[in-house]
Amino acid sequence: MSSSEKPRHKPKVWSGRFDEPVTDLVKHFTASVGFDQRLAEFDIDGSLAHAQMLHAVGILTAEDLASIERGLEQIRSDIRSGAFEWSVDLEDVHLNIERRLTDLVGDAGKRLHTARSRNDQVATDIRLYLRAAIDRMLVLVKGLQRGLLDLAEKHTDTVMPGFTHLQVAQPVSFAHHLLAYFEMLSRDAQRLADCRKRVNRLPLGAAALAGTSFPIDRQMVAKALGFDGVCENSLDAVSDRDFAIEFCSCAALLMTHLSRFCEELILWMSPRFGFIDLADRFCTGSSIMPQKKNPDVPELIRGKTGRVNGHLVALLTLMKGQPLAYNKDNQEDKEPLFDTVDTVTASLAVFTEMLGGIEVKRDAMREAARQGYATATDLADYLVKKGVPFREAHEAVALAVRHAETRGKDLAELDLAELQKFSKLIEDDVFDALTLEGSMAARSHIGGTAPTRVKQAIAKARKAL
Repeated sequence: MSSSEKPRHKPKVWSGRFDEPVTDLVKHFTASVGFDQRLAEFDIDGSLAHAQMLHAVGILTAEDLASIERGLEQIRSDIRSGAFEWSVDLEDVHLNIERRLTDLVGDAGKRLHTARSRNDQVATDIRLYLRAAIDRMLVLVKGLQRGLLDLAEKHTDTVMPGFTHLQVAQPVSFAHHLLAYFEMLSRDAQRLADCRKRVNRLPLGAAALAGTSFPIDRQMVAKALGFDGVCENSLDAVSDRDFAIEFCSCAALLMTHLSRFCEELILWMSPRFGFIDLADRFCTGSSIMPQKKNPDVPELIRGKTGRVNGHLVALLTLMKGQPLAYNKDNQEDKEPLFDTVDTVTASLAVFTEMLGGIEVKRDAMREAARQGYATATDLADYLVKKGVPFREAHEAVALAVRHAETRGKDLAELDLAELQKFSKLIEDDVFDALTLEGSMAARSHIGGTAPTRVKQAIAKARKAL
């Protein structure tokens, strides 16, 4: 070799195109194997289905297929046992598995990549991963809903103040309050299930971007992997991550609902409310104040909601300027997606356990409901039923509340003569309307807080689960 000639290096399994290897800095900057190895078993599943299809259409021999199947199952076993050696030199999960397969079975391993690209391969792996993650998440959501129903069944008659603007508004059943979160979680589950339908489409067969010249059978692969169908456009199949963005949107809403509930638990545990106490195992103390019992778990879930919201924004931003088709930008889709799955899954699990450690302080809830004139609306409704126009009734009750405030009494503590100063139509039966229990019982329509109606709602919810 003359002094003017340069040796040709082949640093990557994917190309002999380059004359020099990438630097170590670039190698580590571009490698994804540190985080995408969690896709390994999904990658193996996709490769097995692809190989079986290649054999069915006459591209792989039976011997090659048997070797590939044997090799991939060996790799699966090594990964599960921790014996598999991951290499950053091989960049990602796909090349790590492919190189090890070739080491194990020889040329058959090199034939596996026929009629596919890493572009459609990774899109398939992510969809398989996300589909499984959604299925696990749906189980956890249902578990949390069951926990809510278990707690609600014990408290259909427990009175608490319902709030608007964080001011005492009207008395409600504590169980009714819990069922509000059951409904939110039901919509979260519906959104996840609907998102799953769009996740569950097969990209494999799109190859790099334009499809392949080989006579592949995409429907066969879709059926083998449990997909509902195939992505209909090869460019779209490899390049878009809207299914991941949609999932993160569903996850952000779910976490928002958990965060709202956590905010209430934090407030309720404060001595200023004193509505509940959390089990010690979900709290921590202070390094300096020995009396403190801090609600760390709900605080942390509340904080992690911002993390999931951030991942949604990150993925939206990732996609917003990408031309068709695949771009290396999309390597950045995995860590936000993976962390969203991990964060939501862990939050659901710990929240469900925490529900079982809630001690409800009924007397404190009831006493709080007696404050703030929570039955004022009931007095107005009473007058309307006597024939007083609502706006006049509203004004009369406002004056009655002002009168009660000056005397440090609740409306129910005023005597009949005092109440009749504000309307001659008020009679002895008014006191039935002014009790906390009477107020709740009066709201017995669908969706109301009457204990009888709440019990029916709980039964209906259990049946729905």
